[in-house]
Amino acid sequence: MGAVTTSLFEQLEPLLATVNKPIQYVGGELNSVVKDWSAVDVRWCLMYPDAYEVGLPNQGIAILYEVLNERDWILAERTYAVWADLEKLMRTHGIPQFTLDHHRPVGDFDVLGVSFATELGYTNLLNALDLAGMTLYAADRREREPVVLAGGHAAFNPEPIADFIDAAVLGDGEEIALRISAVMREWKVEGRPGGRDGLLLRLAETGGVYVPKFYDATYGADGALTAVAPNRAGVPARVVKHTVMDLDAWPYPKKPLVPLAETVHERYSVEIFRGCTRGCRFCQAGMITRPVRERNIETIGAMVQGGIEATGLEEVGLLSLSSADHSEIGPVTKQLADRYEGTNVSLSLPSTRVDAFNIDLANELSRNGRRSGLTFAPEGGSERLRKVINKMVSEEDLIRTVATAFANGWRQVKLYFMCGLPTETDDDVLGIADLARKVIQTGREASGKRDIRCTVSIGGFVPKPHTPFQWAGQCDADTIDRRLKLLRDTVRADRQFGKAIGFRYHDGQPGVIEGLLSRGDRRVGRVIEAVWRDGGRFDGWSEHFSYERWRRCADEALAGTGVDLNWFTIRERGFDEVLPWDHLDSGLDKDWLWQDWEDAQDEVEVDDCRWTPCFDCGVCPDLGTDIQVGPTGRHLLPISPV
Repeated sequence: MGAVTTSLFEQLEPLLATVNKPIQYVGGELNSVVKDWSAVDVRWCLMYPDAYEVGLPNQGIAILYEVLNERDWILAERTYAVWADLEKLMRTHGIPQFTLDHHRPVGDFDVLGVSFATELGYTNLLNALDLAGMTLYAADRREREPVVLAGGHAAFNPEPIADFIDAAVLGDGEEIALRISAVMREWKVEGRPGGRDGLLLRLAETGGVYVPKFYDATYGADGALTAVAPNRAGVPARVVKHTVMDLDAWPYPKKPLVPLAETVHERYSVEIFRGCTRGCRFCQAGMITRPVRERNIETIGAMVQGGIEATGLEEVGLLSLSSADHSEIGPVTKQLADRYEGTNVSLSLPSTRVDAFNIDLANELSRNGRRSGLTFAPEGGSERLRKVINKMVSEEDLIRTVATAFANGWRQVKLYFMCGLPTETDDDVLGIADLARKVIQTGREASGKRDIRCTVSIGGFVPKPHTPFQWAGQCDADTIDRRLKLLRDTVRADRQFGKAIGFRYHDGQPGVIEGLLSRGDRRVGRVIEAVWRDGGRFDGWSEHFSYERWRRCADEALAGTGVDLNWFTIRERGFDEVLPWDHLDSGLDKDWLWQDWEDAQDEVEVDDCRWTPCFDCGVCPDLGTDIQVGPTGRHLLPISPV
C-alpha cells in the first residue's frame, strides 16, 4: 500500500496474443488517466467485478474515476474481472490482478473499491483478491494491503461478503469517496497510528462507513439471527446511507471513457435525475435512492454538449429509474432535439412508464431518423398483480398508449414482466399472453398493417432488502419454470398471434441464488467461498452459472448451522425477525415498509409522493433531505451543431 510500483505490461503483452478479445486488457482508451504514482497521497483501484464489456459502461465507476482523478493528490485506476483463458496464464506466469490504466498490481493500491450492481459478482471479487495475491479474509489482511471497500446497490446488505471486505458504503459515492480519501491521507501523514485497524476505526467513526469486523453477528438456537451489534466503543449502532442533494454541483461523468472493445452500451449516458418515489414494491433501486433529485435543463444540456465533444459518441441516453417522470422532460427532449437536429446525434430513454409516455416525447426522441422499438414495463400480467406490486398501470392505459404509437408509425413494442411475484398464480402469468395478444391486435387495427411485433421479456422476481417485499417468501425455481413453460406453450399454440409474439425469459435457478445472496447473513460467505474454490466465476452469465454447484456448496457449507438454502429464500419472514441489514439505514422506516407489505397483500395501491402529500416513508426527515423537482423555467441556449 503506497510503495512505488511499475507496470506489468511487459510481462502481460506476450500472453495477450493467445487469449480471446485481448483488446479488453490493453487500456489506453480515450479519456483514460495515468498519473505519477509518487506524486499523489492516496491511490484507488476501482473494480467492476465483471468483464470489461459490462464494466466499462458502468455509470458508478465512471463517475468515481473522474471525481477522484480531478484531485491532484488522488490517483484512480480501473480493473475488471479477467476471463478464464487469461486467468490461467496469469497464474502460470505469476502475473497478479492488474489495472488497465497503467497495468499496476492491484495489491499495491491503498483502496480497492468494488461496485456491485448485482450479488452474482461476489465470486469474481474473491477471484480478483486471490489473483492480486491479497489475503482472502479481511481479519487476516496484512498492514499494507489495500482496504477492500464495497459499494453499489448490493452493498445495502454486504453481510454475505462481510468476511472478505474491510468496509462498505451505502448510497451515493461522490462525496464519501473524497471524505474517505481525506481520512486516509490524514492517517498516513500522522504516521499510520493504530495501523490498519486505526484507519478502519477512523472511517467507522464517521458514521457513514460500515466496517463489518467492528460488529458481531449472533444467532439463536434455532439458527435465526438475533443481532448485529458493535463490538467496540465509538462505532455507531446504525450506519447511514449517503445522499448527494445537489446533482447540478456534480455533473459527472464529463469525459467518459471511450471503449476500445465492444461493450454492452455504446452511448454517452446522462443521469437526468436520481431517486424514484413511484413506490414499486419490488424495486430496491427505487426504495434505496430516495428522495428524487432532478438535474436542471441547463446542466443536462451542458453535460450532453461536453460529453459528445469529449467522446465523439452519437447516441445520448437520458437515464434515470423513470426518465419520463422528469418534471421538464418535454422541454428537455424538445430543446435537445432542436439543438442537434441535422446532426448524427440521437437521443434515447430507457424503458418508459406507460402512463408517462406521450407521442410528442417519442417523436422528439426519434427526430434524427433513428426510430427504435418502444419499451414498456407492466411487470405484472394481471391488473390484480399490478396492484400488489404497486405498478399503477392499467390494461386500458397500455392499449391506449400502444394504439397511439402504432398509429404514428411504430411497428414493434417490447414488454417487460416478472414471474414469481408475491401472491402470483398461474392465471396472473397467463395474463401476459392475453396482454401481448391485445397489443398485436391493437397494432394491426391502428396501423392497418400485419407486420406488428411484440416481444415479451420475463425475469424472475428476487425479494430485496430495504423493500416492502424483504419479508416475502421467494418462489421456488420449479414453480417459475413450470409457469414460464405454461406461458410459452400458450403463446405458441395461438395461431392468430403467436408468431408475432417474441418470448425471452430466464429460468428460475439463477434467481434463487441471487435471493440467497441478497438476503443472506454472514454464514452465506462460506457458501460463496466454496463455490469460488470449486471453479465458480462469472455467475451472472448463464453459460458460466451452475445451479448444481451452488446447491451442493450451500448444502455442505451450511450443514450444522440450522439453516439452509430454502431457509434463506422461499421462507416468509415475520415483522419481529432480525434481518441481516437492520443495522444499515437506508432512511426507510421499518414500520412503513411493513405497512406497505400488508397493503400489497390487500392489493392496496399507494400514490407517488412527488405529486401528493407525504406518506411518511421516513427518508426526508431521517436523512435531512427533500424531494427536488421542477419546473425551473430555464431554457437551453442554441449552439452551433457539433
